[in-house]
This record gives sequence, structure tokens and C-alpha cells, in this order.
Amino acid sequence: MAKFKYEIPYQRNKNGKYRFFEILPGSLSWLILSLPFVLSFINVTLAATLMIAYLLLWFVKAVALNIRVLQGYKMLDTHQKLDWQALVTDLDQQDVEHKHFPDWHHVNKKRQIDNPNGIYSENVVHAVIVATYNEAYEVLKPTMENVANSLYDKKKMIVLLAYEERGGPEVAAQAKKLMAEYKNVFMAAEAFEHPADIEGEVIGKGGNITYTGRQLEKIVDKMGLNPRDVLVTTLDADNRPHESYFASLTYVYCNVHDPKYMSFQPIPMFTNNIWDAPAPMRVIATGNSYWMMIQGLRQHMLRNFSAHAQPLDALIDTDFWSTRTIVEDGHQFWRSYFAFDGKHEVIPIFLPIYQDAVLADGYRRTLKAQFIQLRRWAWGASDISYVAKYAFMKKTKNDNIPLHDRIAKFARLLDGHVSWATSPLILAFGAIMPWVFNQTSFTANQLPQISSRIQTVAMVGILITLFLSFKILPKKPARYKRSRSVFMVLQWVLLPLTTIFYSSFAALNSQTRLMFGWYLGKFDVTEKAVVKADGATVSSYEEKQ
Repeated sequence: MAKFKYEIPYQRNKNGKYRFFEILPGSLSWLILSLPFVLSFINVTLAATLMIAYLLLWFVKAVALNIRVLQGYKMLDTHQKLDWQALVTDLDQQDVEHKHFPDWHHVNKKRQIDNPNGIYSENVVHAVIVATYNEAYEVLKPTMENVANSLYDKKKMIVLLAYEERGGPEVAAQAKKLMAEYKNVFMAAEAFEHPADIEGEVIGKGGNITYTGRQLEKIVDKMGLNPRDVLVTTLDADNRPHESYFASLTYVYCNVHDPKYMSFQPIPMFTNNIWDAPAPMRVIATGNSYWMMIQGLRQHMLRNFSAHAQPLDALIDTDFWSTRTIVEDGHQFWRSYFAFDGKHEVIPIFLPIYQDAVLADGYRRTLKAQFIQLRRWAWGASDISYVAKYAFMKKTKNDNIPLHDRIAKFARLLDGHVSWATSPLILAFGAIMPWVFNQTSFTANQLPQISSRIQTVAMVGILITLFLSFKILPKKPARYKRSRSVFMVLQWVLLPLTTIFYSSFAALNSQTRLMFGWYLGKFDVTEKAVVKADGATVSSYEEKQ
């Protein structure tokens, strides 16, 4: 196929315009953070007025987010109770009616008859690519078992383990041994080694899964399968899909319009090991799970994240995933968006894919690993310059996409990253800045009190958070006493600190690095530790020169 034309430019090929948009998010974030200081000197009344307006805006947003998280949880709970395999079966039996199915199923069934999209469940094959670097057998084995225990025909599933040559001979031996255990379980089960030091690739997951994706293309061709009938789901080593995920994905794929131009995003839930993780990590993991539920209800904002699915024919057309970025998941949305002239959507799959909260071997290493993980996620700010290049720059812009759509998507991307970096700090400290510099001003003295009242009312949402945090918890391991549940409540006093020191500072770190050209040159793999039933810890940590 022709060379994919919407690649991230190499450093040597970045011009001044591209660098401007790399600098833009960080400069905006630091400018916004400086405004409470600057305005407090210039006009304290103006500073106080803007601060109150900002607080009221976020109060409204907080109310909306709390409503959304309740809606998201209800949707997740409802979809987990559905018999998706029965729905798929009934979809193909066009002369049978089952009144016990949801009303929307009959609507979908009629639409498929009247306006078929060309995808039929009997032809759908699921390919699963599991990426690993140095994760322990105790991390990978439950993931493979989880896929094998799915409520879906295993003889219509291809499972591939993508491992790294740079992981060393032990990783290679482990990968081959593990996949040999599933040789007769799936339609195909193989392990593929991604060669180290391929020219032009950053060290990251993108290169690994792209290499295995190209091997998948050969397997599919050899089997005589149509790439449009093959749905590819990428998983990290610790990702465990809900048992009905593949059936639900099949159902949705058979019903969407323009199936080639769709990605599918399940709900990441960071709860695998949440009873074992330290309190700050539990707060962050639960907050991230809630955010993913909310995003599932905001389809215009939804992007690929971590585990996601896309048809093989679309992946072939985009030359799989980017090998030049460490955030290949979210970036895949933009590759597809430009490659298909704006005809690309991300469809939510309201079933969980369970993932690990951050847990390393030791408390200090865990704290560090959490920051590194969030900084890597925040490196998605690097997509701002990429989107600007292909949306607006004269020689490369895609004029086939309506201008208003390009502007809207760019604005949302920029706003999301700037808000990520600035909002927690402004909400925490913005109201006291006028008072610090104008202690004799009546307005400056009143502002902290007004701010406190607004935020006190907004904190009612914590009760919703607390309630749902217990609803999404897995069963408590027998090794923990009842007191562990008490700490699951008390941990929420850490929310302001985790939001500032992890969320905001991680985003600022990434954006500032981007400003000065201090690029993250490799994918910093999050160390994964597993606490066994006897309390012993097995870690993937390994120092590499």
C-alpha cells in the first residue's frame, strides 16, 4: 500500500509553525496560572469578579459531572446484565421475535434488515493483541485466562502476544511458553517479537503492536478472511475484558453505520488490584474510572484510550498505529480522522475492561510510578501540534473535512489539556491570591469566604463518589481485615492533594517539556507488582541500562 501520509514529523522536519503549536498548550497554561497574581496587582475587583465567575462555572460543571457519573454507572450496570450473546444470535434470526429483549434491539434488528451495513455476526472474527514488555507471568496469565473465559466462540478469536526483543531472553521464553498453553484454545495463538532499535521508531507500545498487527494481516490473508470482518482489540498486559465484551462488540459492529470508520471504546476500570494499592493510588484509580464512565456518555469528546478496538481494514489503511509517539492510543483517533477525511467516530462499549491501579514494589516506587504514568498520558498534548498541522497548515491541511469540524475538535483538544493542567491549581489557590496581595481590600477578604461556600456545596458530589466507589469495588481479598474498608472511606481526604500533585503537575510537566523541546523519547513502562494470596509481592521491575 502507499505510504501513510499523516505521520508525525521527525524532529528534524518540524518547522516554526509546528513548534508554535507545541509551545501553545504550555504557554497558555502558565499564562492562566499567572493571571490571579497579575490581576491582583492591577485590579483586585476585576481579579475577584473573574475568580467568582470561574468558580461558578466549575460549580455547574461539577454538578453536570456528578449527574453524568450516575448515568454512566447505571448504563454500565445495565449493560453488564444483558445477555449479549443471545442478542447477537437473535440479530441474525430475522424471522424470530423475542419480546424479552430491550426495545432498542428490535429497532436495531429492523434497521439491519432495511439498511444492512454488510457486517454479519457469523463472519466476525476477533483478534486480540496483548502488548507486554517485562510484566511477570502472574500479570499476563490472568489476562489470557480472562480472554479465554469470554462468553464468545474461541474458535472465532485470534490471540497474539506482542513482546519486545529488548525485554531479553527471559521475556521471549515466557511469551512462547504462555502462548503454547493456548495453542488449541483459540482459532490461532502466537507470540511475536518486536525487534529492538528499528530506525525511526520511538521506544514504545506503538511500534510493538504495529509490528504484530502486520503479522496479523498476514495470518488473516493466509486464512482467507476478509479484513473488514476482523475486529482488532489491543490490550495491555494487565487488561481483563468483561466476559461479554466480545459479544457486545460484535453486536455493536453489526449495527453501526459505516463500520470501517468506527473505533470502539470500552470503559477502563482501574480496579484489578485496588485493595492492594496505597491510598493515593486508590483515589486516582477510582477517579480515572469515573472519568472514563463520563467520557463514554460524551461521544463528541470520546477518544481511543488504552484498550480499544478497530476493524483490520481500517488499521491497514492507517498503517496500523503510530511508531513515532508514546501515546499511540489517543493518537490513533487523529490518524483515522485525517486518513478518512473526517469520517471517523469512537463508539462507546458500556462494558468494563478491568485494569490495574498503579502498584510497584515499594511505596516510594509506587508514588513515582503513578506520576510517570500520568505524565505519559498527559503527553497527549503533543497531538495539538499534529492536529494543527493537518487541520490548518497550508501545505498539509485536509480540506475534505469541514472547517468548522476541524476548529471544534482542535479547540476541544487544546481546552482539555490546558484545563487538565490549570483547573486544580486555580480552584485550590486562585481565590486567596487577591487577599495575599491586598489584605486591606474588602473584596479580597470576602473572596475566600465566597469561594469556600461554593466549594462546600460542590463537595456534596464527594458523597456520590464515595457511594459509587464501593459499588465498583471487587470483592475484598481474604488477607485483608474489615478495617481495610474503613480506609477506603478515609482515603478521600487525599483527593485535593492527588488532584494537584499528580493530575495538574503531571500535565504541567508534559506541557513544559513540550514547550522547551525536552521530548519524552520513550514509553516509560509502568512497573506492575502483584500481591499474591499469601501476601508476597511479585514485581515486573527491572533496572535496564
